[in-house]
Amino acid sequence: MGMSRPSRPVLLTTAATAGALVLTALAPGSATADPTPRPVTREGSPLSDDRAAKAPEAAAERALGSALTPGLTGDRGRGYPREQKLPAPPENPADKSIKLGLTPYHGIAPKLNELQRIGERVSVEVAGRSAGGHPLYLVTVTAPESARETARQERMRERIENAPSAAAKDKAIKASYKTPVFINNNIHGNEWEGTDAALRLIEKLAKAKDKKSRSLLAHNRLYFNITANPDGRIAGTRANAGGFDLNRDFITASQPEARAVRAVAVAKQPAVVLDLHGYVNGTLIEPTTPPHGENYEYDLFLKNSYANALRMEAAVNGLGYTEEKDGVRPAVIPFRDQEEGWDDWPPIFTPQYMPFHGAVATHTIEFPMQVNNAAYETQPVAELRRRAGINVDIAGAAMRASIEYADRHRATLIADQIEVFRRGATGAKQVPVSQETVPGVPGIGPEDVYTTEFPRAYVIPAASAGGRGQRSATAAARLVDHLIAHDVRVERARHGFRLGGRTYPKGSYVVDMHQPKRGLANVMLAEGRDISGKVSTMYDISGWSLGRLWGASVDTVKSAKKGELERVRAREVRAAAGVGYVAPRGDLRLRLDDPREIAALNSLLAKGVSVRRDRNGGAIVPSSARRAATAAAKKYDVAFGATKLRGGAALHRTRVAAAVTPGELFALREMNFDVVPVSTAVLNAGFDWNRTDALFVSAGLDHARLNAAAKAGLDRFLTRGGGLVGRGAAGAALNTATKLLAAKPVAGNGDANGVVRVANAGGTLTGGAPDHSFVYSPMWFTGLGSGVRVEQRYGTGSPLVSGHWRALEDGTGGPADAAGRASVVSGSARGADVVLFGTEPLFRDHPKGVFPQVGRALLSVGRR
Repeated sequence: MGMSRPSRPVLLTTAATAGALVLTALAPGSATADPTPRPVTREGSPLSDDRAAKAPEAAAERALGSALTPGLTGDRGRGYPREQKLPAPPENPADKSIKLGLTPYHGIAPKLNELQRIGERVSVEVAGRSAGGHPLYLVTVTAPESARETARQERMRERIENAPSAAAKDKAIKASYKTPVFINNNIHGNEWEGTDAALRLIEKLAKAKDKKSRSLLAHNRLYFNITANPDGRIAGTRANAGGFDLNRDFITASQPEARAVRAVAVAKQPAVVLDLHGYVNGTLIEPTTPPHGENYEYDLFLKNSYANALRMEAAVNGLGYTEEKDGVRPAVIPFRDQEEGWDDWPPIFTPQYMPFHGAVATHTIEFPMQVNNAAYETQPVAELRRRAGINVDIAGAAMRASIEYADRHRATLIADQIEVFRRGATGAKQVPVSQETVPGVPGIGPEDVYTTEFPRAYVIPAASAGGRGQRSATAAARLVDHLIAHDVRVERARHGFRLGGRTYPKGSYVVDMHQPKRGLANVMLAEGRDISGKVSTMYDISGWSLGRLWGASVDTVKSAKKGELERVRAREVRAAAGVGYVAPRGDLRLRLDDPREIAALNSLLAKGVSVRRDRNGGAIVPSSARRAATAAAKKYDVAFGATKLRGGAALHRTRVAAAVTPGELFALREMNFDVVPVSTAVLNAGFDWNRTDALFVSAGLDHARLNAAAKAGLDRFLTRGGGLVGRGAAGAALNTATKLLAAKPVAGNGDANGVVRVANAGGTLTGGAPDHSFVYSPMWFTGLGSGVRVEQRYGTGSPLVSGHWRALEDGTGGPADAAGRASVVSGSARGADVVLFGTEPLFRDHPKGVFPQVGRALLSVGRR
């Protein structure tokens, strides 16, 4: 095992006296959680191998077609309340909430209409729509405001972010700015009870006439995302209609539900955030175990999050539920009670994303009594409803305690939010946590100290017209738009400039790291850190980097000469400059280095345009197709450069049968492939291979479980020229079972994940590919037979750049074993073209710059 941490003092009860927290120490071990970390819930798990095959294409179309950020600022000029009559969805007796005695989705809109009629405190906005098309309801509870007062509140909010040094001295902000609190419910669809607790609390606040409630609503704005995942609430699934775990999507923001929460973060700027989940007994209340996100202002975050956790713990335990009587164990605070395994390292979860927008107290709450999965199917209805009722009570206690904490500590919370933005804007150093810097939190040790050195800037160099440059201009534009959508400030140079010892052309993008949300900019663009030696286990992914994985060139300017950055003549942009371009004469070349370029190619092939492949994996489009190319350039924002190259083999529309994870299915549709999801069950039921050119397998297809007819059909498909692209263990196993490529798969540590260095062979598959890739449960190939080509290898030395990858207990499976080994191989056997991936290039729709490797592979192996 890895580093052990000193045991924390166990503090189980709190009493509030005159605003101070009085701590009462109890014996160690009085409230312990299961010491074994909860297993990672991962896309493509063998437990759910049919999910991708059931993901509706309409869900992908809605997610891909929706705006980057839903509008929550369209009501400027209006005060509160902002009432509207919500249309009620048709009743759905199949809604899984009903069995638990909870509010079905179709009952939410009528309930919100009723609550809006009670008085003038409750407002409802539609923050967006789910992948399944259901409205997402954002409820605001606050005292009535005139339009003038609402505009004043908005000016103060903007001043806090954009002029934090001045805001820190602003007496009006201290006196009258309303503290924003955000409560996010039901992001995992089969963790239901937060929704019902929120509805119950909203009703209580709407009706309350006491002085304390009036004062609370006069000084705070309470925002409730009633159900962040209506698709999953209805279906009783963790994921949304597209098969996505939304609480893994915040940096990628591929799904409309995650983008809606992002819009709340940007527009409302909450100081306190709760994210309601289940099921961990006793009730789990963050802050977390190490490692802690290194880009936070963690001293401010820990101070407030721990203090609020103590209040919630007291409220939850104070309900009187016991293990003996009710099966409810005392609440647990991982920072205090556990050593590792429940960390806040990755920025992909709601409470780990929100601090980058100014939240200084954020929490995952896991209520205790399981009602989903096996329990839902096996427990009596009465028992399920008893458990659900307890969870609603506990969720409500956590909400009330947090709101009271926000009200009592308004001045400190807003001052700390201002300080987060001030440090970013001025380039101030982070403050490492210690007993001295965070005096209210016991047990802080060196294992809790995670900080980083922020660079002075990042530069995304401009690529030349027609896509000629180090990387595609399309990738740079997409990355810039993504940063801006996350409220990161990006400037575009009006002239060429020199910075950090390098020269850049006009049109290059600069991310000045002296900005309020520098932590978010850095968490997205930095290389990250190898933390394998810090802890033995992690809760979820440990490495990410848009700078390494999204296909654009990103230069880190660690330092700059005095005044050098200020001399760059640039202006802030709200969107990247369009890069759609078609050379005015001659044949055209489309680089296939970006998923949008693959999508554009597939659109041309679908129209019957004659396209040929060049030797570096690009596509040659004849001049006669210039009109079609112009339409594709505009739609997908890609560049068709002029070329005198002659194309090689013809490219054809590739129809793909895909046994894959939901994220991979989504990425294939993003690249505009004609995809039919399949699985073991689908093939066993009888599958018509006649309209399929290639099979992509990574999950959900087990050759040993196929019946005789299904095996025979698959074999005919392959021997008659059908192509196979395999990823990971499932893809390699199918290759072995069908006796195709002579390549022995070697599995690394199954928990390993992160950004890795790779060396590309170039050519059709990896020509122009990034020199980094992503792995989860990494694999490599040995014993390669004749005719097997190595398309990509893991880097030498230790290939891991950022993430967590250790050897297994027997010393095997670590990054040293993978170094220099084949990570992607290709070849032909028994009439089939085959490509096998040991990396994970489409993981959760995230590593955009690596997508084209799969796109090119599918275009290469498809039968004709």
